[in-house]
Amino acid sequence: MQSQESQKAETTTAPGKISASTHIVKAESVSSEEIPTIPLESLETISALQPEVTVHSVAATTEVSIPVPLVAQPDEYRRSFGEWVQIWWDGIRPGYLPLSLLPVLLGTVLAWTPTITMHHLLGTLHILHLLAALAAVALLHSGANLINDYYDYLRGIDKTNPFGPGGLIQQGLIVPATVLTVGLIALGLGSMIGLVLAFSTSPLLLLLGLIGLCAAFFYSATLHALSSLALSELLAFCIFGPLITLGAYIVQTHYASNVILPYGCSLGLLAAATIQINDMRDSEGDLHAGKHTFANLLGLPWNRAFATLLLLLAYEPIVVLALPHHAPHLLLLVLWTLPALLVVISGILRTDSPAGFHTAMRESIALETGFALLLMVALIVSTYWGLLPHFHLPSIPLLP
Repeated sequence: MQSQESQKAETTTAPGKISASTHIVKAESVSSEEIPTIPLESLETISALQPEVTVHSVAATTEVSIPVPLVAQPDEYRRSFGEWVQIWWDGIRPGYLPLSLLPVLLGTVLAWTPTITMHHLLGTLHILHLLAALAAVALLHSGANLINDYYDYLRGIDKTNPFGPGGLIQQGLIVPATVLTVGLIALGLGSMIGLVLAFSTSPLLLLLGLIGLCAAFFYSATLHALSSLALSELLAFCIFGPLITLGAYIVQTHYASNVILPYGCSLGLLAAATIQINDMRDSEGDLHAGKHTFANLLGLPWNRAFATLLLLLAYEPIVVLALPHHAPHLLLLVLWTLPALLVVISGILRTDSPAGFHTAMRESIALETGFALLLMVALIVSTYWGLLPHFHLPSIPLLP
């Protein structure tokens, strides 16, 4: 009783005040009747109030329609055959193929026109040899471009260059190993066609083909690529000028001649100017990637002067051939391209951006195309014009 009274005294407080008890209740001192409990019937009632969860079959649900997206995403893994052809066509850089195909046509014309005579007005032209030469050169050039894409990818070149050609790997379109494989196959096929032509014409063609094959591969391949040694312009002049022109001449005549050298040098200078402008466009990216080009060694003013000089020098051999008294003066038809030449030169001198140099480079390729076509037309027309005095027109009797 005394303990109960002492507990009451401790918990009793004055009116308006609250006092906390410091008495600790131990479990042994509390009877089971004093612990609040919840009746079992109440728990059953609460459980009965919960909603039942039912599992429905997925097959029984209705179909849900997904709204059509505003921008249709391309299906990367279900391209049609035509789309794949377009991708590979863009990858081989067809815009650059005139640099190698035009010398083939020019060399063929130089070999064909001397065979045109009064008794054989159509001359001697081996069509199959011409087609084989075009195919071989196109395959070698395309293979070189694909291999260039592969090694540019390894060195980190043209990663952020929107004007860089090709880009099959950089854009994630083709696996790198596939690009390299197709490039090597193209080089192999071109070499086989060239080998057949060499055995059917002249062993000298075999030497020229071997030089072209090595240039196509080592232009970009290995750590010490020729394009990274500031040799791009020199290679472009030699390969896309005298070498291919002479090779096409040999395919038709089975022998070499120095007659083709001035014509081949003109195309070679135009091709070198195109490559120079191309390197001017990619100069900043090549410098960051550690690729040393002639454009990186020269400043912008010297680059402009050098490219302009190459373009102007391309006209010099043809003008020298056309000016003498008994020379084929119709060769001066190439001067019709002077307006296009001024467009290219003004583009080089007035721009300092990659986009401007890209436009100038495309104009340079168009200039070479027009130059070569007019040159071939001049050669053909001059040949037939020289035969006109030998034609005997029937005499018309005069009326009495």
